[in-house]
Amino acid sequence: MDSPIKHRGTTSERQIRQNRELRTVNTNRIALVLGATGSIGREVVRALLARGWRVRALHRSPETAASCFSGLPVEWLQGDASKAANVIQAARDASIIFHGVNPPGYQNWRKLGIPMLSNSIAAAKSVDARLIFPGNLYNFGYDAGPVVYEHSQQGPITVKGAVRVEMERMLEAAAGDNVRSLVLRAGDFFGPHARSSWLSGAMVKSRRPVKSVTYPGDPQIGHAWAYIPDLAETVAQLAELEATLPDFDVLNFGGHWVDPGVEMARAVCQAVGNSSLSIRPLPWALLRFAAPFSGFFREIIEIQYLWRIPMRLDNSKLVALIGQEPHTPFGEAVRKSLEL
Repeated sequence: MDSPIKHRGTTSERQIRQNRELRTVNTNRIALVLGATGSIGREVVRALLARGWRVRALHRSPETAASCFSGLPVEWLQGDASKAANVIQAARDASIIFHGVNPPGYQNWRKLGIPMLSNSIAAAKSVDARLIFPGNLYNFGYDAGPVVYEHSQQGPITVKGAVRVEMERMLEAAAGDNVRSLVLRAGDFFGPHARSSWLSGAMVKSRRPVKSVTYPGDPQIGHAWAYIPDLAETVAQLAELEATLPDFDVLNFGGHWVDPGVEMARAVCQAVGNSSLSIRPLPWALLRFAAPFSGFFREIIEIQYLWRIPMRLDNSKLVALIGQEPHTPFGEAVRKSLEL
């Protein structure tokens, strides 16, 4: 990634310092969460509410969305993240915008993902809010090395990876237009409501009782996982520190480094109380055979390489900032993710 932008239009450094000091004292504790019913957005809503934030969310069917939150005091607005006017209106008076929306069906990343991020950037600029963006490892290729740092060279080898790099560069460039943002990078999500995660979507069949476990990767290669409630709590902590952060910054969330990777499958066996369950490899060859007929399978196959090489996220920078990364014990996190 290019070095952080230092020049920010005609705003003087003195004005910037004064604005930052003012935000530190008078931060409006209103957060707009985009993608609030998604895997990470749902937990971010809960984490922010627990810390006393007023949370606003945008959804095309607010009544349906509200039913997912058991009466929690979320301010629901009808609208679409793909429409700039809706996002800007929803962001009024907010000091934090969490961008947790992704293209539906895991497809059309460039066509849908980039415009939605542009809308969030415009909204952040309109209300002088901090935009928080969940990053991932798609930005990196085989040459990333076994440990990924915030400054590691990004060399995407997939379409989604190239789009992700472009999105982060959009955020970095926006700092030149006085738009503050933060990328929080994490490994593969898993959690109680992560319906589309590798754990719940590929490793464990939805039916109960669990009769077998599928592991997608090389059993002996470590893999980075992010337990979503821990990641969401980190977002909430960073939201309260936002005035002290650079106008654009990247932080790594360490999460759970599972090495060897097959220990995730073994943890599932323990969670369901059957250590003798069969652990099977994911049939990648069948997915490749079906890929010409399924856009979803094509997208999945594209990131197969991430299951074949180790990429551990170094979180030293985050720990130096917040003191200790939220970290649910691994076995407990797996049990809660399976909702057992």
